[in-house]
Amino acid sequence: MPAHDDSGITAHNHRNTQIARALGAEAKILIMDEPTASLSEDDTQHLFRVIRQLRAQGIGIIYISHRLEELPLIADRVTVLRDGCTIDTRLMTEVDRQQLIQLMVGRELSAIFPKKKVEMGDVVLELRHLGLNDVNLSVRAGEIVGLAGLVGAGRTELAQTIFGLTPAANGEILLRGEPCKIKSPADAIAHGIAYVPEDRLRHGVVSELAVSANITLASLDRFSGPFDAMDFRREKEIAADYTRRLSIKTPAIFTPVSKLSGGNQQKVGLSRWLVTKPSVLILDEPTQGIDVAAKSEIHALMSDLAAQGVAILMISSDLPEILGMSDRIAVMHGGTIVGVLDWAEATQQKILALALGHEL
Repeated sequence: MPAHDDSGITAHNHRNTQIARALGAEAKILIMDEPTASLSEDDTQHLFRVIRQLRAQGIGIIYISHRLEELPLIADRVTVLRDGCTIDTRLMTEVDRQQLIQLMVGRELSAIFPKKKVEMGDVVLELRHLGLNDVNLSVRAGEIVGLAGLVGAGRTELAQTIFGLTPAANGEILLRGEPCKIKSPADAIAHGIAYVPEDRLRHGVVSELAVSANITLASLDRFSGPFDAMDFRREKEIAADYTRRLSIKTPAIFTPVSKLSGGNQQKVGLSRWLVTKPSVLILDEPTQGIDVAAKSEIHALMSDLAAQGVAILMISSDLPEILGMSDRIAVMHGGTIVGVLDWAEATQQKILALALGHEL
């Protein structure tokens, strides 16, 4: 059961269809690979009820997930893999989240969110009364602003507006205090804005292309030689440099991205935009569906970019990630920002209250 959903039907219905197909074949063992990656909380709970019913009927289930909080709810035993090798198998009742993370990455929980203390600069990105829902927000140089909210709150839509995919009819986008018109992604890139989308396979990378071609895809003008011919030597140098910088595990830079793991695909997609030297970086669910070790690497990279003065807007549904990596947390509900919390005052309870439309 792959995690993605088919076009035209909901992820929930797609998941039910896959389960029914497997049971129709009289399956005795059901393998679920990241089954909740695209599900809402209600749909996730429904899936868990189905899993419990199947288990009661004697069907064995192998449940693959990077969402550690799900495991105590449904698993009897847990096996930890690292770099393709089995590290350990434990009874679920005998291991906690902290111990699982240590088994997975060999490091403490604090290493997963390696947030550096950065001296912030001036406001780089400012939104004033943007769109029909009157969004106001600012992000300073060196700051990571987490954008939290429930599914459908408008977080991805806001990112797409800033990046020019769906330009807003109302309000202003200011860069370093100057209003700018962003009517297309080309405008956004020209203004130093980069956007790593949520769905890496559909929009983040071109899976059929090589690692090198993906890394340089947003900066092709930098690799044009005489008569607009492609300077493949220069492209190879840049691709090799970013592959090394981001520790992308690939047999070669000419390997198709489809052959890489999810975490390495994500790093390729991120590399593409780092080549453009952005001053504003929008990350939409940057660690969704990747393993804990890759999460730690991407979080460390985010901290390094913030230390270099990049203004980062991070959309995430993972509250520990929001709390662990953000300097401030903006919460969306109904298409607008309903509250902004400083890191020191933010809690999961406060974020969820705002996300549900309640006042603090």
